[in-house]
Amino acid sequence: MSQEQPRRPIKYGDVFSVEGEIAEMAVAPRDAALMQTAENAMLGQIQKGTAASMMQSAAERNEKGGFVGHDDMADVAAGQGVSITETNLPGRRIITEEIGGQVVGQYSQPSSLQSLAPPSSHGEVKGGGITIGEALEATALTAGKKPVEWSDAAAIQAAEVRATGRINITPGGVAAAAQSAATINARTTRDEDKTKLADILTDATAKLPADKQVTRKDAEGVAAAEMRNDPMLTTHPAGVAASVAAAARLNQSNKN
Repeated sequence: MSQEQPRRPIKYGDVFSVEGEIAEMAVAPRDAALMQTAENAMLGQIQKGTAASMMQSAAERNEKGGFVGHDDMADVAAGQGVSITETNLPGRRIITEEIGGQVVGQYSQPSSLQSLAPPSSHGEVKGGGITIGEALEATALTAGKKPVEWSDAAAIQAAEVRATGRINITPGGVAAAAQSAATINARTTRDEDKTKLADILTDATAKLPADKQVTRKDAEGVAAAEMRNDPMLTTHPAGVAASVAAAARLNQSNKN
């Protein structure tokens, strides 16, 4: 017997204790991707029971039910974004997640856990906030099953250049691996045999000789590179440019 499809979309008010307009908005795939980027940078991974996992589950059901498209984003996420912050207390830290200024998750963890994924021993991290390496790793979560194409490789190269400040790509780095994957994938017929973004970006931070906080200019540069190398002159809604843009937006909102 096939599983019965929901008769209405899952709204934010069905999942979280929120009020106002957001409560009536359907949870969309790009909302979940945005929160995944934030959680990956703060917690090092997506954990069960957090806002990102709950949003992902709701968004998947909404997409399967035909209530939202794969590229959709709720107005509140597009206009006000998401944020994740931590408050340090004696022996513990409190993680708070918000969408549109309303709390959708709050967790208490021992303070011995690091608030951010540790910087790679292979390179220096310049500045605070979400780094380019972390944004690339977030792409492995949001679009990890996507075969690497020339547009992805170009975006990854632009990201690496901005992270390291070097004109040439690093031998053995993420950009070199992405270019090699795109070349091989172009000659491979079956998608299941192609190298995926997760294969390249899961440990992107460790492959960067240097890293830095994502800025708006970084996001614009990566997006331009991805668009120039895409046949339709567009960026993937959950791809490299989207993750870098989400990270830049989160960094800016945390500064404000």
